[in-house]
Amino acid sequence: MKPHFHKVPSTSESSFSVRHDKKPNFGTLWHFHPELELHYIIKGEGTQYIGDTVSSFSGGDLILLGENLPHTWRCSEQYFRGDPNEEVEAFVLQFLPTCFGKDFLDLPETQAISALYETAKKGMIIHGKTKEKLAETLYEIVNASSLERIIHLLKILQILGATSEFETISPGYANSHLANVSEMHRLEKIYTYVLAHYREEISLELISSIANLSVSSFSRYFKKMTNKTFFEFLIEIRISNVCRALVDDKLPIEVICYDCGFNNISNFYRHFRKVTGMTPFAYKKQYLP
Repeated sequence: MKPHFHKVPSTSESSFSVRHDKKPNFGTLWHFHPELELHYIIKGEGTQYIGDTVSSFSGGDLILLGENLPHTWRCSEQYFRGDPNEEVEAFVLQFLPTCFGKDFLDLPETQAISALYETAKKGMIIHGKTKEKLAETLYEIVNASSLERIIHLLKILQILGATSEFETISPGYANSHLANVSEMHRLEKIYTYVLAHYREEISLELISSIANLSVSSFSRYFKKMTNKTFFEFLIEIRISNVCRALVDDKLPIEVICYDCGFNNISNFYRHFRKVTGMTPFAYKKQYLP
């Protein structure tokens, strides 16, 4: 599969893109683009892959992604069955850091925005009152026209630049060597394979050959790019899919264990507690009515 640089659609009438999506799912393409992205999920659930981090997403999540931070929102299986009653909904705002001009970030009044753009390279999940204010402004900006759009975008940047109600998603990834696009393409190839085959046994020899590296070179490369070993990453992906299956509550925990790529129940419980901080039963219980 070829690596994917995503070209955000633009028109001569707009300096940035904002849309209100309603569709069957968010697709499966792991991609990156030079635009920052503010993504507010209204409806939908599944597993998100942002930089080197794997976690669940659901309605109400609001995330800011920095420029060239790879990401995808992979919906749960029910969103791919063609059921018209199952759809996702989201507001998506995408803008270049230079959309207000190259000198905008040099102004003394915009120092907080410059700092925001740096933090966003790690990915930010927004909480609390800040999320409420941003959600309201996204509803307004999507229906605004002309100069009102600019005013709303500045308001969004002002809110984000002043808030402390956030957590970074992928802190190690912003410090990786992704300025080298070919390195990003190699990592995208690895991610794409793992997302499709995480249920199977994936040896270092196999994944190294997919990356076109020796085993020792691959291990050093993956650690440098993600701040974790390949098997730590693989376990995170498996645990994330376990969490989604636990919430669906359709299969026993032992069946989910083997279905998501674990072949030893005791190791599964150990890895699950290490990643989530709780047992599978405790995780499942917090979502049961």
